[in-house]
Amino acid sequence: MDRLLLTVLFVLSLSSCNAIDGIGKGVEKAGEAVQKSTK
Repeated sequence: MDRLLLTVLFVLSLSSCNAIDGIGKGVEKAGEAVQKSTK
């Protein structure tokens, strides 16, 4: 039971890291678009 719980938590933490990484890339692209529009 404990092993299953740890596995689930591990998988959730990996998926949340990917989501945060995806958000970071989206923000970076938006920032680049703003920089291009101000030039």
